[in-house]
Amino acid sequence: MLVLSSLTTLPVLCLGLFAPLAPWLAQRLGIERSIAFALLILSAGLAVRGFGNAPALFAGTLLVGAAIAIIGTLLPSLVMRELGRNADLMTGVYTMALCMGGAMGAGLSIPLADALDGWPASLMSWTGLALSALLAWWWMMPRSAPGLQFGVSKSNIRKLLRQPLAWQVMILMGSQSSLAYIVFGWLPTLLVGRGYSDSDAGWLMGISILVQLPAAISAPWLARMHKDQRPILMLALALVGAGLWLLLSGPVHLSWPAGILLGLGQGGMFSLALTLIVLRSGDAHIAGELSALAQGGGYVIAAMGPLLVGLLLGANVSITAITWFFLAILVFAASMAMLAGRQRRLELGDHGGLVTTINQSQQNM
Repeated sequence: MLVLSSLTTLPVLCLGLFAPLAPWLAQRLGIERSIAFALLILSAGLAVRGFGNAPALFAGTLLVGAAIAIIGTLLPSLVMRELGRNADLMTGVYTMALCMGGAMGAGLSIPLADALDGWPASLMSWTGLALSALLAWWWMMPRSAPGLQFGVSKSNIRKLLRQPLAWQVMILMGSQSSLAYIVFGWLPTLLVGRGYSDSDAGWLMGISILVQLPAAISAPWLARMHKDQRPILMLALALVGAGLWLLLSGPVHLSWPAGILLGLGQGGMFSLALTLIVLRSGDAHIAGELSALAQGGGYVIAAMGPLLVGLLLGANVSITAITWFFLAILVFAASMAMLAGRQRRLELGDHGGLVTTINQSQQNM
């Protein structure tokens, strides 16, 4: 169980540890080439995972986590730079693509393993998709000079860390991501422990991931309809809580509605957490810095969730107690959402320092 917990935690921990590297890399290569470089690392990591032994599995997972961390950190700044006022809606679009990738992985992994005579070839087969993405990105990506998008330094990070709003966005990202990765890593195991068959647990996980797609693309649009984002954040978290409680403690005949509620809540919440990085940033430079901080620190926080659940399962803690642990994380995330969801934005002040202002553009929407 400890090995499984470590393997479940490693990708999330990599997202946190390598996210701060993204601005440094973009300053030297440019955002576009940095994303291309990360896609190359992703392809290599997926290939290494297919070597069929434990060291290769951990090494490949490390590379995959590092690559995804770099790409995920740079995307909010790139979207804000290219699309301006429509950046929050495009964040929903690419979050939907992330959810679709998760659904494909969950749905196709076992059929691929059966078709290719084993897990090593199945794991390695995803390299082709990553290489295709690299080729498509290199052909279509915007072209700009290195160093124009980021001015990240230790001084800038210190300024950001002095802003409570930056901490609120980071901790919200971490707490909601912790629940998401617990679900991805352990929900089927918990459902089987509650008495569901392997097949039913897999189908419930699949439907939960599938319904994340419409939620991910619609949540930023719904957030725009309010003067602040607290109502939609609370709705998304409430759906997550209701879905988890019904699946793990509620009546069995409500399992399918529960899976749908959970998926709608998690798809919307993940999209909103990324959208907040854009909405709380005054320009693309700040968005890049806030993205590095929120995803770097946030995913380090998130990595603790899957590890703790694995340890709890190893200690034979009851599913009821684990459900209460989930709800405690949810309440904590809600408290952060009430702060991070307000009409605030990080701006450059008159003397070059960061200040937190009321987001007037949101007031006028």
